Amino acid sequence: MKIAFIDQKRDPAPWREVLTAEVPGLDFRVWPDEVDDPAAIDIAVVALPPPGLLKTFPNLKAILSMWAGVESMLLDPDLPRNVPIGRLVDRAMTRDMTHHMVHWVLHYHRDAYRYAEQQSQGLWKSHPYPEAAQRRVGIMGLGALGGDAARVLTYLGFTVAGWATRPKSIDGVEVFLGSDGLVPFLKRTEILISLLPSTPATEGLFNSATLAHLPKGAFFINAGRGTSVVDDDLIAALDSGAIARASLDVFRTEPLPADDPYWNHPKVDLTPHVASHTTPRTAGREVAEDIRRVAAGKKPRNLVKLDRGY
Repeated sequence: MKIAFIDQKRDPAPWREVLTAEVPGLDFRVWPDEVDDPAAIDIAVVALPPPGLLKTFPNLKAILSMWAGVESMLLDPDLPRNVPIGRLVDRAMTRDMTHHMVHWVLHYHRDAYRYAEQQSQGLWKSHPYPEAAQRRVGIMGLGALGGDAARVLTYLGFTVAGWATRPKSIDGVEVFLGSDGLVPFLKRTEILISLLPSTPATEGLFNSATLAHLPKGAFFINAGRGTSVVDDDLIAALDSGAIARASLDVFRTEPLPADDPYWNHPKVDLTPHVASHTTPRTAGREVAEDIRRVAAGKKPRNLVKLDRGY
């Protein structure tokens, strides 16, 4: 089995070490220097491959993404549509994302931002907060990432609901479905979490109309994709107090331009797309399992459905 490792930003050495240890006999080639015959490549292991590149590998049995999100790859008009694509689902990455969600939910639930402001003012003042069971958290996107966050936040005592496009079942979590469920979901949600992928259906979903359905003073946490937010509408909601505060980890343009108003907005907590990351030690094992599956004539797990965009 011969693979091409396609990632011009990441050091291939840790991936080579993990994958060749997990799959004895694996022929690991780093593109472009070590790929002398594209026709001999069985699997492309990729992160943001250049547009048009994958079509130059005529005999691919699978494309394996090193990222959970694949929307950039799907924009390639020359992407081989008959080759199965597996996206990364890694328990360590999932738990990293859950840590990020728990951090910001607790940060807002316990008024940590207020105490940071008071410290800078030398102000000693306490603020009451509700019981966790009285705090209504809502998660949009109940896949591997959102489902884990929902379970952990429920365990911590929060009242958690989720919104999805297809039926989901998570113990202790009320699930709202589709367009009919969106407004009722938003109206009951005091801390809104988005883990939605970037698709035509999610483009600009968080706009003045949808944000207006949240209770006044709600909090917004976005670690899904920046394309789901109409930035001017979110800033207007923050300025008016309709949204109390926002934690943003993803943006339409990354890195975020130096003149972007989010940088200096007093109600925005900004992180540079670090909610979770791919670790070769753990993610490599997941990729290796899919390599073994493909070698055995099976399809990779977590198949991307082109019509859905994820």
